[in-house]
Amino acid sequence: MSDSAPSHWDSAQGARNGRLTARRHPPVAPAPTGLVPMTGPDGDRLALVYAPEPVTDASAYRLVLLLHGAGGSGRQGLDLLFSVADAHHLLLVAPESSAASWDLIAGGFGADVGRIDALLATIFDGYPVRDVTFGGFSDGASYALSLGLANGDLVDAVLAFSPGFAAPPVTHGQPRIFISHGVDDRVLPIDVCSRRLVPHLRDRGYDVTYEEFPGGHDIPTPIRDSATTWLTS
Repeated sequence: MSDSAPSHWDSAQGARNGRLTARRHPPVAPAPTGLVPMTGPDGDRLALVYAPEPVTDASAYRLVLLLHGAGGSGRQGLDLLFSVADAHHLLLVAPESSAASWDLIAGGFGADVGRIDALLATIFDGYPVRDVTFGGFSDGASYALSLGLANGDLVDAVLAFSPGFAAPPVTHGQPRIFISHGVDDRVLPIDVCSRRLVPHLRDRGYDVTYEEFPGGHDIPTPIRDSATTWLTS
């Protein structure tokens, strides 16, 4: 992982480095609450959004970008924290990858960075956002870590359920990190994934909370609860 970044941004270089331009700002127009599908100009689904009803007119959300695993969908990404969104006032944003998995898995940041950047810009236009978290499962966890570490000046926390790796071309900031992994995971074996990744991240100065659990490539309810407590405490 590199600790430096270009001093200026252009769209091509930014996409290759995983750098996002969208930033939090006061919303410019009210956006709907509940389950909101977001579609592109051709009608293709770009993401699913879930916005709980605001607690007060001035209440801001913690935005959680949730990234599905390989071959998954925005709905599967949303379900990672859907059951706790209302209780903790989480604005869930679950994009669809542009291919079967995220661009970084196929060789490098690109199309999905641009899609996520545009999606976040739209969300910031419509909703009051207090904090930003990136999270995901499996390939989505690897992508959340890689993109989150590249954008720690935007992202304050990363949730990685059973990740394979983290490969940000550049890093910014020091987001706190939660990682979980099943000791019997046969899809992304723990010994070559999280048990290598976590010490590396800690050596680089990141605050990492790490939990192993008996089981495979999954997110047991106690792990989901622990991650939610960690995120919202």
